Amino acid sequence: MSAHFLSAPAHSSSEPTSSTDSAWQRLRSEGLRGLSFRQGLLAVFLLIAIALGGAAAQAMLALEHLALQGREASQDAATLTSQVQRLAERTVAMERSARQFLVLDDGALRERFQAAWAEARDTQAELTHTLTEPAARQLFADWGAQADAAWRILQNPGRARQAALQRLNPLFARMHGLNQALTQQGQQAMDRRSDAVLAELEQQRRLISALVVGAIVLAVLLGLGFGRWLLRPLADVETAIGRLGDNRFDQPVDVRGPVDLRRLGRQLEWLRQRLATLESDKTRFVRHISHELKTPMASIREGAALLRDGVAGPLTADQVEIVRILGDNSAALQRQIEGLLSYQSLASDAQQLRRRPTALKPLLERVVDDQRLLWQAKGLKVQLEAVDVTAAVDGDKLGVVLANLLVNAVRFSPPGGNVILRLSEDAASVAIDCLDEGSGVAVEDVERIFDPFYQGRLQPPGARRGSGIGLSIVREIVQAHGGSCCLLPSERGAHFRLEIPHAKTA
Repeated sequence: MSAHFLSAPAHSSSEPTSSTDSAWQRLRSEGLRGLSFRQGLLAVFLLIAIALGGAAAQAMLALEHLALQGREASQDAATLTSQVQRLAERTVAMERSARQFLVLDDGALRERFQAAWAEARDTQAELTHTLTEPAARQLFADWGAQADAAWRILQNPGRARQAALQRLNPLFARMHGLNQALTQQGQQAMDRRSDAVLAELEQQRRLISALVVGAIVLAVLLGLGFGRWLLRPLADVETAIGRLGDNRFDQPVDVRGPVDLRRLGRQLEWLRQRLATLESDKTRFVRHISHELKTPMASIREGAALLRDGVAGPLTADQVEIVRILGDNSAALQRQIEGLLSYQSLASDAQQLRRRPTALKPLLERVVDDQRLLWQAKGLKVQLEAVDVTAAVDGDKLGVVLANLLVNAVRFSPPGGNVILRLSEDAASVAIDCLDEGSGVAVEDVERIFDPFYQGRLQPPGARRGSGIGLSIVREIVQAHGGSCCLLPSERGAHFRLEIPHAKTA
């Protein structure tokens, strides 16, 4: 019997084990494609550096360009001032030479006039490259006409030299006025040049500001995008690990994002399949061995009962005590075996839910009424504080959960105590609280109170110890609904809370 039993699970689990091993081998041999986390991080840093560096480079180029324009403007202003001043000096030299020629009648003085005039024309030719406005060209033409008129007077002064001097006076006065006008034209040209530089400076300032703001916005967007790209798969990994820790192997692990996190997701998926296989093997093993133990245990109990009834002959007092101990312990052992079978059946069946919209308040009322004889026998008072809530749940299995909670509270409550069942809801979930006035749960037992077959240190006096599977069934069914169960701090007794996703989010 034992050999047959042990060989069956091993043979039945060989195929899943080999499949998970082959999946692991494929996982290890699979090549990595795509962008890894470190590569993505480097790429984001490079993009941010390029964006900020581009803005800084543009700012440097703009400043260098503006500095060059400023230097050129300063040089042009100095050159223009020097040329206008030279033109004024040549005009004075021409006037002096002309007047001296008319007084002294010396041909060298007229030649000096010609030389000064030639220098003035060269200066005007240079000024035309800077002063290109039509008004300035007209001033140059007018200046040249006045100089030509003065030259004609010097070529044919006549005998009345004093009259010739009188004709020169308005010509040179006009030329000095033209020089003043050219000076003003030069100042206006420099002002326009300065305004253009200032306008370009303002334009570059706006451009640099836009580039800096754009670079900062781009850096923030890249940071947020990379954070979302990274945090979402990390959240998937965290959720998958939580499900594996809660023995929930029904949902496959699918992690997207960087290639190394996807590889981690595939490793978790391999681990999920492996753990699911082991859990299936364990369940099958426990179920088989429990069935195999029931028959000999029943025989032991039957034999103890026959001995106790004296079928094999009268017993001494010591023999009767031994038979009683044997019968009590075999009965306790059989209850443990039946509890183990019940737990395996309920735990396996908890994952297969038949969800439908269920009114939870009538469900609570029905559970309280079903256990009425139990809590009335201890003189307890059960208070139901419930709102009208409808949730998409498996009503039968949730009824098992509520019954286990109520039976557990009744078992630990002192005679004449109160048990409160409270039903509430918020935008995300439905909460069910069960409070009693018993001995509560020891601090050392809080972490393991929902573990299978675990019994707390604080047991009610005189009560028969339970199987320790009631709260385990509660956790299995609640987690199958996507909810959670916990033990909350309480001044007196125990306070259990169940939270199940609301019908709107289920």
